[in-house]
Amino acid sequence: MKLFGGDFDFDSTKDRLRDLELELAQSDIWSKPHIATPLLKEKKQVDEKISLYNQLEENKISLEEWYSFALEEDSLNTDSLDALEEVNTAYQMLEKTINTVEIAILLNEKEDTDSAIIEIHPGAGGVESQDWAEMLLRMYIRWADRKNFSVSYLDLLRADEAGIKSVTLLIEGTYAYGLLKAEAGIHRLIRISPFDTSGRRHTSFASVDVLPDVEESIEIDILTEDLRIDVYRASGPGGQHVNKTNSAVRITHTPTGIVVQCQNEKSQLKNKESALKVLKARLFEKEQEKLALSRQTEYSSKDAIGFGSQIRTYTLQPYRLVKDHRCNFETANVESVLDGAIDDFIRNLLLAKHTKKNEN
Repeated sequence: MKLFGGDFDFDSTKDRLRDLELELAQSDIWSKPHIATPLLKEKKQVDEKISLYNQLEENKISLEEWYSFALEEDSLNTDSLDALEEVNTAYQMLEKTINTVEIAILLNEKEDTDSAIIEIHPGAGGVESQDWAEMLLRMYIRWADRKNFSVSYLDLLRADEAGIKSVTLLIEGTYAYGLLKAEAGIHRLIRISPFDTSGRRHTSFASVDVLPDVEESIEIDILTEDLRIDVYRASGPGGQHVNKTNSAVRITHTPTGIVVQCQNEKSQLKNKESALKVLKARLFEKEQEKLALSRQTEYSSKDAIGFGSQIRTYTLQPYRLVKDHRCNFETANVESVLDGAIDDFIRNLLLAKHTKKNEN
């Protein structure tokens, strides 16, 4: 099957599944978790691809059968109208599955299938931007819920009045990173401020960064002597235990100067594990930037969280519109977007990038 110049090779996928099942059937495989874990992860991804292909075939057959039945009805009686309604339903289901297959084909980089680590930071503007950052946090959580992806907090620092000062999430699910990487950049909000008693219109910015969770898919050596680990008391809400013990962890990777922190858990050990996960993702990102100039441009474009650098604008006043400035896709259904309906933006950006790549 070919869509948008990509391949969906069902036969080779089934062959790969058989190979994986043979490898996992080895008697000593479970004593080698460093080998078994990546194989299990790949098997899950291959199973999902085969399931998607089967669903596509089922939708196609269903549409053909209902279409044939509708052609047999030569008058607008109840049966023919019911058949036409079923044809429309079957067509919509097939179209939805085709769109899913297209996305799977476009997400063809190795790390695209990984889970995602997403970081959100408000720009300048105090409580306005902090509230906007929390709105984005809710949007991505609702999007993950729609996908049946699991969400866990690696770090969360709430603001004093409203909103958040920073947040780091782990969103686990196949293709989570491949889908969410389109969200990396500056997001701008235009609205009448609920915090301004004069009712003036404000513009707020927040930065979103997206990293692949590469913990199990790639080897990255982190030397203990290269780390400076500081522990401190967590700030903000969290209960008596969090605020009375040095449970928060900050890790500095001295060779690169990368600093990560985690304070969301009550356990210092769990916070350290989460911080190391983010550090590993950051180091992977740094290596990828060295290898690919295009990726370096993509991530370094977020130098200033302000005017002229936004990838998407969410306008609530004086009109209602969400527009992505990279592919010019837009919608007036702002409420739906802020409730997690961002798949159309992701799909249109992926298609635009694929088209531009082929033109070059």
